[in-house]
Amino acid sequence: MFLRVFSTSHDWLVGSFIKEMSSSHNKHALSWRRLYLSRAKLKAASRTSALLSGFAMVAMVEVQLEKSTPESLLIAFSVTTTLLVAVHMLALLISTCILPNIEAVSNVHNVNAVLESPHDQMNCYIQMAWAFSTGIGILLFLAEIALLCWVKFSMYSYYAALASTVLIVPVVVLLIGFAIHFYRQLVSHKYERSNRDIEELENMATQLDNHMNASNIQNV
Repeated sequence: MFLRVFSTSHDWLVGSFIKEMSSSHNKHALSWRRLYLSRAKLKAASRTSALLSGFAMVAMVEVQLEKSTPESLLIAFSVTTTLLVAVHMLALLISTCILPNIEAVSNVHNVNAVLESPHDQMNCYIQMAWAFSTGIGILLFLAEIALLCWVKFSMYSYYAALASTVLIVPVVVLLIGFAIHFYRQLVSHKYERSNRDIEELENMATQLDNHMNASNIQNV
């Protein structure tokens, strides 16, 4: 009787340990995946923001304005340039502040080191930097190009400035369409992955229950 109780308790402890280890492994693997994804987003945001904001500053300094340029066009150009630089500088600031902390953790070869990374607590700021740099920032950059063409060429050739605008509009539409399609596919992929993970956990739980039941039957 004592041996039977001991064997049952041992099987229960082993099953509990396996469940805990599998749950802990899945949790740490998911945390590491989120950390690497956050790091990649911050790196991409910092590179894109530095490049596009630098182009905007050079364009604003080097553009040669004519006295006959309409004031409304100059206001639109200056506002767009200011917003473009401000948005990208904000994304660059967020990336510069958060990225070193994530890099320090990602270089540590320890499973539990991921818990020291701030990528989960600051996920909203990471998503903000990503959206500012690759979403709003690129749209403002395209608007900057169109306005720059009007400022540069409208006094010499109205059709040249109009042609640049006609080309920019479908590019903006394609960009927005791609962004919507991409995020829909991404959400669908995450949903399918979550379902697969749930099914794997259910299968593991079923196998453990079957193992426990088989062990109890043998002990009886």
